[in-house]
Amino acid sequence: MIVGTVKEIKTHEYRVGLTPESAHELNAHGHEVVVQSGAGLGIGARDDDYRAAGAEIAPGAASVFAKAEMIVKVKEPQPEERKLLRKGQILYTYLHLAPDPEQTADLVQSGATCIAYETVTDAHGGLPLLKPMSQVAGRMSIQAGATALEKAHGGRGVLLGGVPGVLPAKVVVIGGGVVGFNAAQMAAGLGADVTILDRNPEVLEKLGTYFEARAKTRFSNKANLADCVAQADLVIGAVLIPGAAAPKLVSRDMLKTMKP
Repeated sequence: MIVGTVKEIKTHEYRVGLTPESAHELNAHGHEVVVQSGAGLGIGARDDDYRAAGAEIAPGAASVFAKAEMIVKVKEPQPEERKLLRKGQILYTYLHLAPDPEQTADLVQSGATCIAYETVTDAHGGLPLLKPMSQVAGRMSIQAGATALEKAHGGRGVLLGGVPGVLPAKVVVIGGGVVGFNAAQMAAGLGADVTILDRNPEVLEKLGTYFEARAKTRFSNKANLADCVAQADLVIGAVLIPGAAAPKLVSRDMLKTMKP
């Protein structure tokens, strides 16, 4: 039995980990699919769309967890949901356990097998389930940063690409992985003055080959990072340690050197 439940209790948002198309595919392979009522509202999918795909609609999370052998979610289970897990169940979702010891303890105590999307690794060491979310995060970081730089939003009134006679904004991207690459791609596309820092020579070489003159690369160490941060209009942190909390590379002393 495969079950999709995605009502986020604390935020009152509805996020779906199972589209009607996915429900149809699972059903076609002989799985019984149960979806919590209202789970697809965030993507415009109605309960009837899931019914048409062969899924059963359950009234609430408790009934879904009671029937499920596998729980499929997008976000980590809320405290109320963690109490519903039982031994032998499989939970499949983004967990981000490193900064959340309370959730970690609850999941261990439940006896369920909990698989975190963000730690699933392919044969080449990549993170295929995390990659699309990282692409979104990298691209959105530039969009959000550009908005924050506007005077109307408390920024310095800096346009990322500049205008004729005015220099473009300096964008510093810390980390040249999926998030950093996508952030740099967006910033360079807008005409910003982009610098990407990374510690891996192979990554730096690939970035240099891809961006050529559209972005600069720099080896990431404390001195170089401090120099770049002091000159930057926008700094994007894009460093990932799989399964662990992100390192805090920009210190408070570095922040003090940034422009108001």
